[in-house]
Amino acid sequence: MLFIFGIFLLFIIALPLVYAEEFDVVIPLGAYDPTLDTPVENWFEPPSISIHVGDIITWTSQDLEGHNIISGKGSGRFGWMGQDSFGTPSGHFESERFMKNESYSFSFEESGTFMYYCTYHPWMEGVVFVGENIPDYPEDSFGQKIDSFPVIQYTKDDAIEVDLTWEPNVILTGEKVSLIFHTYDPTINTNLDKMLYDLVIFQNGKELYSDNGMTGVGGDYRTIVFDESGSIDIIIKNIKSWGTSPIQGPGRDVPASLAARTVSFSTIVYDNPEHTIQEHVVIKPAKRIEIQYEMILAMLLIPAGLVVAAVYLMKTGKRNIEKY
Repeated sequence: MLFIFGIFLLFIIALPLVYAEEFDVVIPLGAYDPTLDTPVENWFEPPSISIHVGDIITWTSQDLEGHNIISGKGSGRFGWMGQDSFGTPSGHFESERFMKNESYSFSFEESGTFMYYCTYHPWMEGVVFVGENIPDYPEDSFGQKIDSFPVIQYTKDDAIEVDLTWEPNVILTGEKVSLIFHTYDPTINTNLDKMLYDLVIFQNGKELYSDNGMTGVGGDYRTIVFDESGSIDIIIKNIKSWGTSPIQGPGRDVPASLAARTVSFSTIVYDNPEHTIQEHVVIKPAKRIEIQYEMILAMLLIPAGLVVAAVYLMKTGKRNIEKY
């Protein structure tokens, strides 16, 4: 029994630990009031928040009336007045109604942009930006950690060794990535120049890039920018010697089949949080109130001033005429 327990304990210790973070959003006092006299600066505090997959958000109410939290697009500050729309739910999450000092929590298990609102007060809107967890080390397409660079692969006929490095090691969308590769003869441990090759890159099962070239003494490289996230396969194939070179070895022999002169590497491209387009939600009613008050005041004072000026001019003009 102790032996089994020991094995179980070792298994648990060996599991990777992923800690979810918890974040708080407050519904402030006065959020229930859509009138121009509302004291709140935002319907939710903070009105927008950025987290990672697996993190938890807890909404707590400090307001006088009950609220709920539902994913989707609210009606806006005045859209509910015509009763045409009280919001459009998206179905990702929905709470029951909760009162002052009560709360609702939700764990976000997928990345994306999640707008939300209150069904009872559909002018109240907020947004959550959820990014995927990005490791600080590279992984292959199977999620296995790549411990060191260069990554080494041998052709199927074992005649050629290809060493590949990519920089930066953790690839993000929208960033330039350098693929640096060398060809070697493994039997004599010598770098091989003047080796022709075809380079093909697949992303999420679709061909993304293809090219061909020839290695030099320092190998060869490509610079690529990935627009989408997902697994990529880097295939270097049809490797063969071309021309004459002072560097000789069995790897320069004519292959029996070019299909055997193929190597494949894989890794993962992650969404770049800095390049993610975040939708901004207007949720600062107090500032809009000040603008509206100023506009109303201007609308009243300017015509009144014009009328006073017109009356004054008419009286002044009449007096001048009577003098003559």
